[in-house]
Amino acid sequence: MNKGTPGGMQLRFPRLWNWISLTGGVTVAASIFAAGLLFLVDAFGKGSNPYVGVLTYLVAPVFTFLGLGLIVLGVLLRRREVKVRGEAIPLVIDLSRPRDRRILGYFVTGSALFLVVTAVGSYHSYHFTESTVFCGQACHTVMEPEMVTYQHSPHARVACVQCHIGPGAEWYVKAKLSGLYQVYATAFDKFPRPIPTPISNLRPARDTCEQCHWPEKFSGDMVRSYTHFLSDATNTEYSVRLLLKVGGANPRMGRAEGIHWHVSRDHKVEYLATDEKRLKIPWVRLTNPDGTAVEYRAPDFTNTVNPAEIRVMDCMDCHNRPAHIYKKPNEAVDLAIALGQIDRSLPSVRSNATYLITQPYTNLTTALAAIAAGMRERYPDSPRVNPAIASLQDIYRNNFFPEMKAAWRDYPEHIGHKDWPGCVRCHDDNHPSSDGKRNIGFKDCHTCHEILAQGAGEQLTQLTPGGQEFKHPVEDWDPAFACHDCHTGGP
Repeated sequence: MNKGTPGGMQLRFPRLWNWISLTGGVTVAASIFAAGLLFLVDAFGKGSNPYVGVLTYLVAPVFTFLGLGLIVLGVLLRRREVKVRGEAIPLVIDLSRPRDRRILGYFVTGSALFLVVTAVGSYHSYHFTESTVFCGQACHTVMEPEMVTYQHSPHARVACVQCHIGPGAEWYVKAKLSGLYQVYATAFDKFPRPIPTPISNLRPARDTCEQCHWPEKFSGDMVRSYTHFLSDATNTEYSVRLLLKVGGANPRMGRAEGIHWHVSRDHKVEYLATDEKRLKIPWVRLTNPDGTAVEYRAPDFTNTVNPAEIRVMDCMDCHNRPAHIYKKPNEAVDLAIALGQIDRSLPSVRSNATYLITQPYTNLTTALAAIAAGMRERYPDSPRVNPAIASLQDIYRNNFFPEMKAAWRDYPEHIGHKDWPGCVRCHDDNHPSSDGKRNIGFKDCHTCHEILAQGAGEQLTQLTPGGQEFKHPVEDWDPAFACHDCHTGGP
């Protein structure tokens, strides 16, 4: 009889008869049952809950393999124990015995079934961790600003991983290894507020963006209208209709031209930024198709250029907020007025609205209540204030995140040059070439766009194909200033 067993009974699997292996067996059974139940909830339940997916495809498998590990550990410890006692339990497999054949059949069938379930589970785990739901909702507080702004962006139908990871195994592994620290930071509240950008280990745009937006695609010219309202008592309209010379770099369409000339295959533009936000660029190098290179350097930049810090210009150097766009307060309010969501006849509503949504609030609930109270205080007897309140609260909800301290101020946008330096980082008339013969200019507005019309009413119908000179709505405007010297996107 076997010692240490109930009543000295002969056990069929004596090596498994220990508390460690039994604990492992219970853990495996419980995790498999839980995973199966959660899988049914995930497959047939209404709606999508990221936490069900996390438990089903990430947590439950961990406990399954933990239980299997405990079973093996218990067997090994039990084996060592009986060896020390001199009570070795020989493992005898005799396929001539029906009992051994049944056990082998059960083992092979169970192993095959386990491998199939593991393969299916691994497949679902892979796709779940690649899903937008996992990226944006599993870590709700941290990723809420990115998820909300993503859902209102032009790339809302593009999965997160298509831009942040892209195709291929190499960057997939890099992303998962990087994600280990992010899991730790989230679990122990070690993450920064707001999340800093640009991401240092983001995959190059040529491997991601250019899967859809390749530089050779010739875009030509595009007409865009920008509707603005002044912060005066009557909310005066002042709009600009632009012809943007986007151009392209398709050799079959002629030479590279327009704004997209900067990322053409024939011309290589490199630059050095001296700050993390890439707002200050004192050094630029242009390599021409014939291999000749020209360096442009700001006069006050005398440092030695470190080759490791040089970036080759790509899509993200201008389109740095393609999927997580924090609308500037002025633009958001202007759009709401233009769409009639905020009644333009309310006196000074433009300035009052931008003021209220840009105040420092501690949380969303406080902010929404303060916006409503502020508008009712300013327009106490007007029924037109209710739609305006709803519109402003919607603007705040989608662009301001006080818990993460995230708003438009924290994320510079490099495209254009109205509220941020953008183009003026290089095109500032202050980057002379090394030979002193050229300079990266700024004053020629016609290089990148033409102003077809500006003003309001009938003025916007009087198009000038050759372009108009810009007329600032404020008469005492000093043309020596760049746009972003005064404009900040807010009040």
